[in-house]
Amino acid sequence: MRTEWSKSLIPVFLMEDIEAKQTAECFGRIETVFPMGADGLRQTPPECLECDVKTDCLRAALAGEQGVAVHEERLERAYQAGAVGFFQRWAQHKAFQRRKKTNTPWCTLWKRLRRTSR
Repeated sequence: MRTEWSKSLIPVFLMEDIEAKQTAECFGRIETVFPMGADGLRQTPPECLECDVKTDCLRAALAGEQGVAVHEERLERAYQAGAVGFFQRWAQHKAFQRRKKTNTPWCTLWKRLRRTSR
């Protein structure tokens, strides 16, 4: 393990660790690391609980568009249980819709073009 510093002031051995974390096939795949159970709830499988990178993996899985769908599922369950009111549900649903729109390839391309034109 090397301990030199790269130009970005991040230790090289940390960069190697980050790259090694993302080499697993299941890293960040929502249906693998947080699948829907028979009871309609999502649960982490036992083999994921033993993994060293489970937290980073789940964060990566929930950061994508499928992660927004998981948050929407949770919001609907909370609304049906009476834990969330109509207006709170509506506001969070609108936020999820905005997040979906900003995660599309066209939106990211448009943002890049706008930044370069300034």
